[in-house]
Amino acid sequence: MKFEAVLFDLDGTLLDSIEDLTDSMNMVLDGFGFPGHDAEACKHFVGDGVEMFALRALPENRRDEATVAQCAAEMRTEYRKRWSLKTRPYDGIPELLDDLTLRNLKLAVLSNKPEESTKEMVAELLSKWRFYPVAGARPSVPKKPDPTLAIEISQQLRVPADKFLYLGDTGTDMKTARGAGMFPVGALWGFRTAEELRDTGAKVLVEHPSEVLQFL
Repeated sequence: MKFEAVLFDLDGTLLDSIEDLTDSMNMVLDGFGFPGHDAEACKHFVGDGVEMFALRALPENRRDEATVAQCAAEMRTEYRKRWSLKTRPYDGIPELLDDLTLRNLKLAVLSNKPEESTKEMVAELLSKWRFYPVAGARPSVPKKPDPTLAIEISQQLRVPADKFLYLGDTGTDMKTARGAGMFPVGALWGFRTAEELRDTGAKVLVEHPSEVLQFL
């Protein structure tokens, strides 16, 4: 396999952001008078956009449209205050990015969090490396696992989709990679299980970022 580019998911793949996400959601839930969740539970709530995070975090009897919308809006506000307090690159990610840069591979990011937040996080926490493009959720474009944005990134870089290695940590990512015609690699250090990654189409699973290099 000869890859020319790597497309990364952000949360759970490049950045360990679950503590800040959990703390932010728990602040919102507390304001509603609802119980919070631990980080392990929130790993199964995130990955499909703020609205889905809110829906999954709310009590089952309070998942009406209005409450979900309010919870999501307040989550965005709260998260803006604290997104960088505990979030850091996973161990081994800086070394992987250094190696990929030396090999002249093109690096890009695709997240289901809002595009402005995605770009801000990459600029602040991953500024040593060049990622282009950096794409997040936009109102006019469907979120992952729809492959539209992944295909758009392939076209922007003028790299065929089958020359992309796609590294992500959720079933949403594996479905996106397969839909776009990219090579799906499941990151086991992230938010979801090996079983989910296999069931949704991961070609291979890696336990440490350095293991990605064997496929290049």
